[in-house]
Amino acid sequence: MQQATTAPGLDRSLAERISHETYYQTVFRRFRRHRPGFISLIFLGLMLLLIAVTPLLSPYGPNQITSAFSAMPSAEHWLGTDQVGRDMLTRLMTGSGISLFVALLATVVSTLLGVLLGLAAGYFGGWIDIIIMRVTDIVMSFPYLLLVLVAAAIFGPGMWNIVLILGFVNWPGMARLVRSNVMSLRGVNYVQGSQVAGMPTIYILFKEILPNTIAPVLIYATSVMAQTMLDEAALSFLGMGVQAPTASLGNLLNVAQSYTILETKPWMWLPPGLMTILLVVAVNFIGDALRDAFDPRNLQ
Repeated sequence: MQQATTAPGLDRSLAERISHETYYQTVFRRFRRHRPGFISLIFLGLMLLLIAVTPLLSPYGPNQITSAFSAMPSAEHWLGTDQVGRDMLTRLMTGSGISLFVALLATVVSTLLGVLLGLAAGYFGGWIDIIIMRVTDIVMSFPYLLLVLVAAAIFGPGMWNIVLILGFVNWPGMARLVRSNVMSLRGVNYVQGSQVAGMPTIYILFKEILPNTIAPVLIYATSVMAQTMLDEAALSFLGMGVQAPTASLGNLLNVAQSYTILETKPWMWLPPGLMTILLVVAVNFIGDALRDAFDPRNLQ
């Protein structure tokens, strides 16, 4: 009797374990094997926990003014204070939460808009596809940063305005991605079978097609979130994003515009700068791990 063979690169015990796994168990196992991505997920979880407990543990409010102006790090203020005496550690945690919140909401807005338009363009085709793709081309033809700055100047600064601006300028890439996946899935047997059976279009789109394109959507969304965090930081740094006294990583970095603070008071700008880098890198690593986890060619 011929023995069953295993895929190249897999030992027999691993092959047996894989054969009993569900799809999502396989995805999680692959994700966990991606060390930078898994460590980044743990780091992001710890950061969210710290952000949540900061109001309970910190003796200072994020906007509370103390008598210590521009104080260096000490036992009372672990990361020092800013020019008006506010505790930098409390504001750093609060600002990190605001920046993550803005980035997440803007990513959700752009993802929902891009997915809906991509589904419609890819499935229906015809004049619907032409209109959606021409609008996509128009939006993508503008220089991205210029478009964001002009929109921020027109609609004004503020957290909710920034969420909507960043959400509405980031959807074209998602729409193109979803459209291409839908066009490749439109002709598969189970979709055509549902069409022949007379299933509603909404059912076909959201039950048959969308679940099979969710992997590239999630992967692309992580890159959008990382880019959105940088965009929020840039806009707030320029005074066009989240407005003081509300803290965000961008407006905490705003003090670095002063050469005096830049050279003599690094505790005011270095921690938010490092936090921005760490959060963006963590989100990008999570995206890399998701890409490897959903890759059907990954046999490990």
